[in-house]
Amino acid sequence: MSASTRVFVARLTGLSVFDPLGDQVGRVRDVVVMFSVNRPEPRVIGLVVEVPGRRRVFVPMTRVTSIDAGAVITTGLVNMRRFEQRTNEVLVAAELFDRAVRVTTAEAVEAGFADSLVEDLAIEQGPRRDWIGTRVFVRQAPAGVSSASKAMSRLTRRRSGKTMLVDIRDVVGLHEQAGAQSAERLLETYDDLKVADLAEVIHDLNPKRRAEVAAALDDERLADLLEELPEDDQVEILAGLANERAADVLEAMEPDDAADLLADLPPEQAEELLQLMEPDEAAPLRRLLAYDEKTAGGMMTTEPVILGPEATIAEALATVRREELAPALASMVYVCRPPLEAPTGRYLGLVHIQRLLREPPHAAVGSIIDKEIEPVVATASLETVTRTLATYNLVSLPVVDDDGRLIGAVTVDDVLDHILPEDWREERHELGVTP
Repeated sequence: MSASTRVFVARLTGLSVFDPLGDQVGRVRDVVVMFSVNRPEPRVIGLVVEVPGRRRVFVPMTRVTSIDAGAVITTGLVNMRRFEQRTNEVLVAAELFDRAVRVTTAEAVEAGFADSLVEDLAIEQGPRRDWIGTRVFVRQAPAGVSSASKAMSRLTRRRSGKTMLVDIRDVVGLHEQAGAQSAERLLETYDDLKVADLAEVIHDLNPKRRAEVAAALDDERLADLLEELPEDDQVEILAGLANERAADVLEAMEPDDAADLLADLPPEQAEELLQLMEPDEAAPLRRLLAYDEKTAGGMMTTEPVILGPEATIAEALATVRREELAPALASMVYVCRPPLEAPTGRYLGLVHIQRLLREPPHAAVGSIIDKEIEPVVATASLETVTRTLATYNLVSLPVVDDDGRLIGAVTVDDVLDHILPEDWREERHELGVTP
């Protein structure tokens, strides 16, 4: 086995994958290996390749004809079925990088590499054209960091610590769970993904790993992720959090999504979490939970864009321009009498964003109100809401109470969540469909 066949996984990830005719198939996202009790070197069984559409597929190493500095060439026979990690398979970049290990050679111990962190793995092709992991590139861990402790951040690692290339047979803890890769490093591996695509990755992890990733995310990011996951995953992750943090994450979610998640929990647990939330954050969720799930009240969000009639068009445009505002909610401004938080004063009408763009900035929104579109009441059925949105080509619809006060808005994505099959997120994962 010559040095010329050696490839480092960190340099391999991101390379373009081509078929024999030179057409690009995708890009390498990770390398899949399997450990065996009979030999210390893991066997490389294939590559995880990201193909157009953000779908990740598996390409066996038997289909790889060559690997060089610039590209991976395959036989062209690629199974486009979505990659699903099996129990005995290990993803090198996603699971081994940043793992805390021990190097056992006297030379390494004397040099201070007894406790190290995995930076990279070298794979080599043998005489039989099979690929195995042979060398580990490690970084010296700082004093106090052991194989059972949490790995450092990428920034800290790059600023300190010597490095060494060691034989994989001299490394202990590479495939034991005790030295598992930090969840932070896994997230760094996928830091270029949109939330919906990251949700697909997280969905494929085992429950223990999902819990580790949830612990590593900040509240806002975890809230966004939960909104994209199937209900079972949402409940599982929330149940694994301390109640105080679970309440914080619910506060960071969109009210309608948070209410849906609470509705899936046992009533006692849901009430306990509501008690831990800030009263002004819990109040909208309690209102939403009072409605049937497939009514306007059960589907609506309690945080649409609401302005008084005296607000200028410039103010309205500045409001809908906020980055955190969902596109469907940004498409419409609802005009009401004070108070301007749901439940508001008397609902007056709405203004489409296109109308805002056509009027002078100093004009008042009250002068261009569209009163032709009737709001729906909170008890309106899913069918009524769907027909109204379709009839008037709307992406958002106002919801009022019996006194004519705005209490929320139903968006088209809320409706789609309820008219699609309950397992539509699962089907999206199976088909490799991305939003």
